[in-house]
Amino acid sequence: MQPPQQKDSWQMRTCILLAVLALGQPAASALGEGAKERSDAVKQRLAADYERLEALYKHLHAHPELSLHEVRTSARLAQELKEIGFEVTERVGGYGVVGVLKNGDGPTVMVRTDMDALPVIERTGLPYASKVRTRDRNENEVGVMHACGHDMHMACWVGTARVLAGMKERWKGTLVFIGQPAEEIGVGARMMLEAGLFTKFPRPDYAFALHCAANLPYGSVAYTEGLALANVDSVDILVRGKGGHGAAPHTTIDPIVLAARIVLDLQTLVSRETNPTDPAVVTVGSIHGGSKHNIIPSEVRMQLTVRSTKDSVRKHLLDGIKRIAEAAAQGAGAPPPEVKVNPAEFTPALYNDPELTRKTAAVFKDVLGADKVTARPPVMGGEDFSRYGRDRVPLCLFWLGTVDPQRVAESEREGAKPLPSLHSDLFAPVPEPTLKTGVLAMSMAVLNVLGK
Repeated sequence: MQPPQQKDSWQMRTCILLAVLALGQPAASALGEGAKERSDAVKQRLAADYERLEALYKHLHAHPELSLHEVRTSARLAQELKEIGFEVTERVGGYGVVGVLKNGDGPTVMVRTDMDALPVIERTGLPYASKVRTRDRNENEVGVMHACGHDMHMACWVGTARVLAGMKERWKGTLVFIGQPAEEIGVGARMMLEAGLFTKFPRPDYAFALHCAANLPYGSVAYTEGLALANVDSVDILVRGKGGHGAAPHTTIDPIVLAARIVLDLQTLVSRETNPTDPAVVTVGSIHGGSKHNIIPSEVRMQLTVRSTKDSVRKHLLDGIKRIAEAAAQGAGAPPPEVKVNPAEFTPALYNDPELTRKTAAVFKDVLGADKVTARPPVMGGEDFSRYGRDRVPLCLFWLGTVDPQRVAESEREGAKPLPSLHSDLFAPVPEPTLKTGVLAMSMAVLNVLGK
């Protein structure tokens, strides 16, 4: 038996020797040799197909359609899947598209893209910028723009479908690719589920989606384990008053002044009635009333978006909005306001399955590089992709970088102009390498859970 001091010295020398030997060995790939080959195969197919995918992206960007009006967009996606070899069903919950590709026994994996655009007049100045004008649900003339990146989502979706269909010898299972309408108004996922998405078609064992990020450099992705996005509610308030001449306000009950009071009082719901550690947002996004300088109108219409992460906070905010609006009206001697919460447009919080997300993030780090993959905290945006997980389907939505890294770096300097956000009339992803990164990441995420 060695003396304790000699034993410790021997162990130390052994550890140092092993460390030196390890430095001379190449690092083992987290993917393994088989997965490394799949990654290389994805890149080869993507390189050969890239020009076609970029042309598709630019076409979709230039021809956007509003929620519930995705007629040509859905037809184009359906045609793309048919050419690839999917069995395609159209008009599943509005203009929803479902493509199924079976390839032996194995898991069923769903990949979703959203298709709708926003009522925004584009100001990017791009040669393929949207010039579309139409009328919205309220018959207002509006521009139409893919200001949330759904055009990039669709192009990545088609590219992934083409890659996977061309690599059938490398996986076993069933692919379910869905083109979802009306994500921007929070009803598309519900419509497709109510139309039988999980009963008339193979029920997924896993579901993936990606979303453009307006503040991440291209070539990178980000992920969030667990809670990722917030509950979203839409609230409409009709403020009633008593109209009259602008020169005789004492003969009226001015609903514009009353609406302004409500806007200010609503701020206390978050700042004074909600625990500071519980995220909450109450935003008045639209307020309309009156028709002429010297006329006090009889009513004003307001539209609110309400965000929360807890059901208890959500209930308190919605109850509080009604309470504040009614109290303001009573104080002004005005008729009671009409406060409506639209349950059809409620979007539940998005919860990424932790195990699936960790497994997917590990693959991203190996394929893209660890420095290109970041963990992202939850944000108060909303996504009705969350609805597919309420029926016990593990979800993983990840973020796709879209911005020139130099622009990102410049925007982070003190006093610098911020980058255009999602829903901005100036937002547009840089096609290359954003599109290549999206297809590579999504293809590897799917291959990572499919049988071999």
